Amino acid sequence: MYEYLGNNSSFYKKQIKNASIESLGVQWARKYLRNLDVDSIDFGGSNPAEEQNFQVVTSQARREITAQKLKASMRNISLQAWKKTEKLLTKQPKRHRIKAELIDPWEITRDSFTIYEKSLDVYMQAAPREPSMLIELAAKDESLSSPEEPTYVEQLAPYQLTKAISSSLGDLRQKYTQKDPRVIGFVSMQFHYTGQMLLQLLSGIEQSILSTYFKVIDDCLYMPLQRAYTAAAKLDSDSLAVSAVRNLLPVSTHIAKRITRKVIELYPGYRSYSGNLNNQKVIISSIRDVEMFQVYLWVCVLEGNIAAITHELFPLCVMLYPTLKVSWEIIRQMLHLLGQEISERLNTEQANTLMPYFQVLWHMFSPEVFSENTCEIELNAYEERKTYKPLFA
Repeated sequence: MYEYLGNNSSFYKKQIKNASIESLGVQWARKYLRNLDVDSIDFGGSNPAEEQNFQVVTSQARREITAQKLKASMRNISLQAWKKTEKLLTKQPKRHRIKAELIDPWEITRDSFTIYEKSLDVYMQAAPREPSMLIELAAKDESLSSPEEPTYVEQLAPYQLTKAISSSLGDLRQKYTQKDPRVIGFVSMQFHYTGQMLLQLLSGIEQSILSTYFKVIDDCLYMPLQRAYTAAAKLDSDSLAVSAVRNLLPVSTHIAKRITRKVIELYPGYRSYSGNLNNQKVIISSIRDVEMFQVYLWVCVLEGNIAAITHELFPLCVMLYPTLKVSWEIIRQMLHLLGQEISERLNTEQANTLMPYFQVLWHMFSPEVFSENTCEIELNAYEERKTYKPLFA
């Protein structure tokens, strides 16, 4: 990712650290570009009329009108989103012994309001480019001498959003996970519902464009990306941990899509809280979750310990998946497929570095620890049980 400068001064160490963080960030942006699915997004561009419509919708005047419209609805939507979050997770604080004072509705809704307001400001300032042009740029990324230059990364407005809010979202994650990592579950659902409700106020091209912006927020909040970047910055660029992550990062979405598709094939009749597995919204959430597991795994490898899994990911899964009617069998199947995908993409040395951490993840969700009788989820209905079996008894 960067050339080792062979100098032990603090100046060069700082330069190396910054280069590592920026390089992984740019890699994530490249991956985002490659995975823009033009066929599933109604951006127009197939005929002159649609191209004109796209130009009208993305004009400066129209973007300002749209952003102001959504901003005017933010206060009411923030309250509605919290009501949905509270309804979904109302029993969890008591059930999982989370201190009530750690879940502050006003603070969470205020933070959500601030982030979405920032995202709409970015939307007003930078016109989105058409996906076909962006994908063409992404395909040429290997030939670019400096992918950090504006000619590449600034073509994608959501990447500009990442630059604007990723640090803020990283700080938010740290704030809410510091005392009890499970609190981020309430925060992420608040953000998720807020984004969904805002999109419902739009239609057609505008809804499609803004959905790419709000996906950036979801990704940065659900996944400990900033933590991974920071951990990578502390290692040599040629370390096995960094090289393994560097190999996996560009294909992580592709891996997530393959796994999600396979799980749908294996469980065609399964229905979660949000709908059948082949429901478009469920597919998007499933892909995001598989990516989330990958990023947590990267953090463990880069940090050299399993704290990210044991203290954050696992407790979140215990709290959220039963409520969302996600079967532990499906999670194990996903992990099984993930192990296969990772093994196929790493050389022996990289695999020997990463797979021990994967094995920890696999065993934590094994039937011996996490059977369907523990926090049981039925295929068609979820019944809250009065007793809860401790996972580490």
